[in-house]
Amino acid sequence: MQLRRVVITGLGALTPVGNSAQETWQSLVKGVSGIAPITSFDASLFKTHFAGEVKGFDPTTLIDRKDARKMDRYAQFSVCVADEALRDSGLNLENEDRSRVGVIWGSGMGGLQTTEEEIIDFAKGDGVPRFNPFMIPKAIPSIAAGLISIRFGLGGLSFSVSTACSSSSHAVASAFDQIRLGHADVLLSGGADADVTYTGIGGFNSLHALSTRNDSPETASRPFSKSRDGFVLGEGAACLILEEYEHAVARGAKIYAEMLGEGMTSDAYHMTAPDPDGKGAERVMRLALRDAGLQPEDIDYINTHGTSTPLGDVTEIKAIERVFGKHVYEMNLDSTKSMTGHMIGATGAVEALACVMALKEGIIPPTINHDPEDIDEEIDYAINFTFDKAQKRDIRYALSNTFGFGGHNACLIFKKWEE
Repeated sequence: MQLRRVVITGLGALTPVGNSAQETWQSLVKGVSGIAPITSFDASLFKTHFAGEVKGFDPTTLIDRKDARKMDRYAQFSVCVADEALRDSGLNLENEDRSRVGVIWGSGMGGLQTTEEEIIDFAKGDGVPRFNPFMIPKAIPSIAAGLISIRFGLGGLSFSVSTACSSSSHAVASAFDQIRLGHADVLLSGGADADVTYTGIGGFNSLHALSTRNDSPETASRPFSKSRDGFVLGEGAACLILEEYEHAVARGAKIYAEMLGEGMTSDAYHMTAPDPDGKGAERVMRLALRDAGLQPEDIDYINTHGTSTPLGDVTEIKAIERVFGKHVYEMNLDSTKSMTGHMIGATGAVEALACVMALKEGIIPPTINHDPEDIDEEIDYAINFTFDKAQKRDIRYALSNTFGFGGHNACLIFKKWEE
């Protein structure tokens, strides 16, 4: 069958560096760090005292106060970024067959804050089990997709993806497939997580996964530097409007970029650690390139997973080197997690948004916090990691990697929009 083309026509975001897609993009270009001491609870008893929090967020500016109380923070994020992306797209739902418009959403943890609060309240109580009647619908990772569908009356396909850190990349990949196969005309896709909680910080600390650079939080996320000591937990959400090309053209839509391909693999190796040989990461990039009909030398920019973990960064770079060969020295690589931290289920969508904007604007955001003297002997610094400052470049094709606990790998490829 003839596969349909898919374009990106709307963007929305809430991140540690901005409360909209455009504010997030401008902060990324400027190299702004969104990492700071945690304000939402007292983290002083934990090994890590800092995170990437969304700042100044008030859900009631968009969501009725009574309804907002029935939503976990991650779901509030989700509804708000979906609303922004829809407005940005200019899509008039009154003119649409809403059975052809749907939602595919990602979340790694779902309503962690809600689950935590309910269990703490129960433990403090008199032993009689009393739980909020909305506890379950607030906590489940699938509720965000349902709430978005309900809010906008979208009767098309609606489901959620939970593959840890790659959740929203898998969601976007799935939306791409559903549209090009003809199962939908428009899909709202992305993801959200709000894991900066006692449980989130404590749980990742117990895994020895987080940086403990408490004396300098804003420089703690330092991908590709030898002194990296773990990732920085973040929170946030992003939404992309994926639309069938002819449908977008027919309504005169603004088009940001075209999506060309996706890849999905499993390491099949370990619960939390990547395959040290990077075989799953290598395969996922090769699959995405084949799906997009591209050669390795076509790619200009890679937004790496780049979490700032000792093993993960090296493993990913080695896989990139095998896939791209000598062309690795002709590309720009970066890690926007150096600014946002790791937003778990939201990270893939935020980084896809960064790729889309980089293609549109011809600017590659930097990887911040690198000291030229802080050299990891296992990393080839002849590769352009876009350290310190954004770089202007005419980018034709961009690739985004995300890898999650359990060995879940996803890769997305986007193309610059040319009339």
